[in-house]
Amino acid sequence: MTALNQPTDEELTRRAQTGEAAALGLLLARHQAPMRAVALSLLGYGPDAEDAVQDAALTALRRIGDVRDPAAVGAWLRAIVRNSSRMRLRAGRETPGLDGLDFLQTHGIGPSCDAYPPYFSHPERVVDQHAMRDWIWDALEQLPEPLRLVLLLRHFSGITSYQEIAHACEIPVGTVRSRLNQARAKLAHVLLTTAAHVHDDASRLAEDSRQEAEATLEGARRGHQPREILELWPAETELVGVLRPPGERCHPIPAMRRNREKGVTQHLRHVVASRTVTIWEMDVTNPVGIPDPCPPTLAWLMLRRNRRVQTLRVVFPQPQR
Repeated sequence: MTALNQPTDEELTRRAQTGEAAALGLLLARHQAPMRAVALSLLGYGPDAEDAVQDAALTALRRIGDVRDPAAVGAWLRAIVRNSSRMRLRAGRETPGLDGLDFLQTHGIGPSCDAYPPYFSHPERVVDQHAMRDWIWDALEQLPEPLRLVLLLRHFSGITSYQEIAHACEIPVGTVRSRLNQARAKLAHVLLTTAAHVHDDASRLAEDSRQEAEATLEGARRGHQPREILELWPAETELVGVLRPPGERCHPIPAMRRNREKGVTQHLRHVVASRTVTIWEMDVTNPVGIPDPCPPTLAWLMLRRNRRVQTLRVVFPQPQR
């Protein structure tokens, strides 16, 4: 029996559907035990069952607006766990570990689930309407940097395959899988424990990063970066990865200058920004007949401290079909 001073499932669901993160956090905490029971019945005791519950919690964050009968939200949550568990039983398939975060991708929508109807609207607009977006991004900021990096690549950028992430981070594919699993578990925990907190404006961070990217590209085209951009690329900034000459320490600015001299131009397509990890995805235009042309797409992968870039790694993902 629900205590008189406790909100009902229906009330919490309706509040969550208006964007109240604390209501969704309380709702998930209330139903965590029956959700876990469903996972255990299908997967048995072990990490797979816990992962299925965490996946379901993140999916619920994405899909809470789809609940048509708020009073029956418990059955809806258990259905999501059942679907997540069944997906884990399917062999030979690479499935995202954070289906609940696919709604923040600007280039696609996650796979539909038979526990709820497909989501055909523009999901990033739904999240931008309320505070849940900021709740998610604040939780991401609390992950250790190696976990945050693979998660941002997998679910927020165009570098999505395990092989591409492994290449971008210079780690084995098995490590990519392991870090994604750890990221999912930690993120689910952080979301549940921070639902009632005040969160930073994630859209402002992304917009600031977009403006910085445009200013940096314009400076590269002119051959002269403005002072405020140069301050973000101090002398200790290091170019790493395939573009760095073997055995040499290289600053990114001369590499930008070489591209300009070759006539190669880059055009910003997508920005992913946290306080310490930034990803700028670019389309590339090469001059006609240039020897050794640049691939048509690339991404700047930057690690930062106090806004200043520590390292820049340029990666070349496979063109998306």
